[in-house]
Amino acid sequence: MMDCCGLVTEQKLPVPLKSIRVEVQVKSHVATVTSTLQYVNEEERHLEALFVFPLPADAAVCHFSAKIGDQEIVAEVQDRETARDQYDDAVSSGQQAFLLEESKESSDVFRLSVGCLSPGQNADITITYITELSVQADHSLRFYLPAVLNPRYTPAGSDAGIVSEISSCDSVPYTLTLSVHVSSPNPISKLESNCTLDPLVFLNSDHTQATVNLSSGHKFDKDVELFLYYQNTHQPTAIVEAGVTTAKPGSLMSDPVVMMSLYPEFPKEVMSSLATQGEFIFVMDRSGSMDCRMHYGKGAKTRIQSAKATLILLLKSLPMGCYFNIYGFGSRFEGFSPFNSVEYNEDTMVQALKTVNEMRADLGGTEILYPLKHIFRLPCYPEHPRQLFVFTDGEVENTKEVLDLLRHHAHSHRCFSFGIGEGASTALITGMAREGSGHAQFITGTDRMQPKVMESLRFALQPAVNKISVQWKVPDGITVDTLSPPINAIFQGQRSLIYAQLKGQSSESSEGSVIVEYNLKDQPVTNQLHFCLKPTEDTGLSVHHLAARSLIRSLEQEEKKPCAKVDDIRRRMVEISVEAGVSSVHTAFIAINKNNREVVKGGPLIQRRVPIQEMTRDQVNPFPRLRGGGGPLPPYTLEQAVAQAVDIDDCDVELEEKPRRSSGRKRKADSASSQSKSKPKMGSSLQLITLQKASGCWELNAALARVFGKTEDELTNQKPAQMDGSVWATLLSLIWLYGYKIQQQIEWQFVAMKAASWIGSQNVVSLSQCVCDGNHLLGCQVKEETLGI
Repeated sequence: MMDCCGLVTEQKLPVPLKSIRVEVQVKSHVATVTSTLQYVNEEERHLEALFVFPLPADAAVCHFSAKIGDQEIVAEVQDRETARDQYDDAVSSGQQAFLLEESKESSDVFRLSVGCLSPGQNADITITYITELSVQADHSLRFYLPAVLNPRYTPAGSDAGIVSEISSCDSVPYTLTLSVHVSSPNPISKLESNCTLDPLVFLNSDHTQATVNLSSGHKFDKDVELFLYYQNTHQPTAIVEAGVTTAKPGSLMSDPVVMMSLYPEFPKEVMSSLATQGEFIFVMDRSGSMDCRMHYGKGAKTRIQSAKATLILLLKSLPMGCYFNIYGFGSRFEGFSPFNSVEYNEDTMVQALKTVNEMRADLGGTEILYPLKHIFRLPCYPEHPRQLFVFTDGEVENTKEVLDLLRHHAHSHRCFSFGIGEGASTALITGMAREGSGHAQFITGTDRMQPKVMESLRFALQPAVNKISVQWKVPDGITVDTLSPPINAIFQGQRSLIYAQLKGQSSESSEGSVIVEYNLKDQPVTNQLHFCLKPTEDTGLSVHHLAARSLIRSLEQEEKKPCAKVDDIRRRMVEISVEAGVSSVHTAFIAINKNNREVVKGGPLIQRRVPIQEMTRDQVNPFPRLRGGGGPLPPYTLEQAVAQAVDIDDCDVELEEKPRRSSGRKRKADSASSQSKSKPKMGSSLQLITLQKASGCWELNAALARVFGKTEDELTNQKPAQMDGSVWATLLSLIWLYGYKIQQQIEWQFVAMKAASWIGSQNVVSLSQCVCDGNHLLGCQVKEETLGI
């Protein structure tokens, strides 16, 4: 750790950033975030401070100002090159200037330049952005404040731009305070976090408003995550926001804008059976940074360890008859089957598990583009839609080049992406899922990776939706311009957002509707939502700012198309950005203190880079023998090989799911923990899953008995006489999962479906009595209909 003396960097140079204060206003599923950064020049010369920092990839940055003494200077949005020129001219002439610009390489990285701070001078920089909260597997809404920005890997010959200016250190010399105000039309059930919070305070009796603060002492060693739980949430909603009366008539800011939140529901008969066909390609980041621990807590596993355990679960959950492949990538890439995917059966599954066991974070840098190009060149299997599962800590520089590639192949591939660890690029992870018509997940801190990945597998096994169209029904005199990019993926129960501009007026009905139509298994499906055209009260301009950001993203996609009129599209993006006061890659915020002009003495300005927190391998890896380059471990039996890749925590008794987040209050020990010590030691659900055959059955043996906390003789002696040993073992496994691991059902749901299907094919006699015998042996009370046989 650094030996800090005042505000200094690792090189003992003074740092002008003193503190960061963040205020968050959450309304339903939209958050407005205001960050105030206090700079102070403690040197005896004028200086320029540079701070490269992360923001959510889809955030709409809509305000930037600087306060020096009693004077506040509000920035304007201008063409990027114009703003840069004005900043350089102002600083060189002794004026104070402030510049905020988005990275051209990655939309989740920004650079703040604070120019010409006089000796001893303070400056408070305020940045406001608006972002949508993502829906999680447990139906919570996730807000996160990026506190970690990992240095991005730059392939040879690339121009890294702003990303190359990231400055990092072991411990940052500035503080963070965070306060959150939540309001919702639905009662707030609870609020959880990966960080320590002060107690949640409700502001009214119906619990629709609450506040909470981050406890003091945050170390900047992880992103701050908040998880909001509302009652009766995830209902289709529409918010109509009034325009600005002083804006140019007919412009985006002058007209009302509507934000539609849709939660499509698929017909039950379609969802009753998931797909059994498909080609599943797992792309695993094996760069050196994957050797970092998932978090700083005791017993934390490395990113590669956690990803390997999850990959085992995925391999065990695949349906028979599908095709699969595994790629590991770093500075180079390797394939389980170098040329084509292989059919999923017992032999290929066993070989794949051994390959997973030998994976190490030993392939150097993070060059994801080349394995993707290789995969896209391979022919697809007819009637087996190709689905990519990409696991990475997201430390790449050429994000936009990767996204362009995925967009080009979206017609033949779906992409499900997983950001692992603190500081994973939201631009890369969410962008890959968006361009690949898939779904994105982030796994940070003490999150278990398996539930999130299995949710994505459930989406991947859902029937693919195609021919998506959006239609509007509004009264005569009103027209609708859709501002969002076209919807290219719909999943059961997942939110789809649509922004639209409402033009004109009507004296007729005050109600409109949006109709989303699509094909599902060649059957037409229609979802419709009615909404009131009257603007909602007290929404400010948050919906307009998000709509402007959405429209800019749409134009960025248009800009990439062949034969696009690039100059016209860029001109339009700049126009929208300036009009709405929202940042874009072609614009920047610029503020100049024209009342201040000092002669800078002593030569050119001193430049100081403000460091951000970095998680390094040397700092966080407590397992020297698991470092990259160590080579595969000695040969094992299949059971030993699988156990090597399984999280150590999974070997403990898990009669109840472990809490993964803090609610800001100390948790009292459950008396059940002492009672569990007297019970036979059982294995974990993942241990049981590793013993399952590809067909879905288990064998009756000692390894299975150990998972149940029994002996092999106990299982054999209680076996019904008319029942085959494998059928008995498989039935017991199902009963045990439903009896003891029901809270983890999302992790083993597909394993159980395969097992139930296999038992159903065996023509079992007296199944009801066999279920009773199994319940008696294992100490469970699982009903036969629960098993799904």
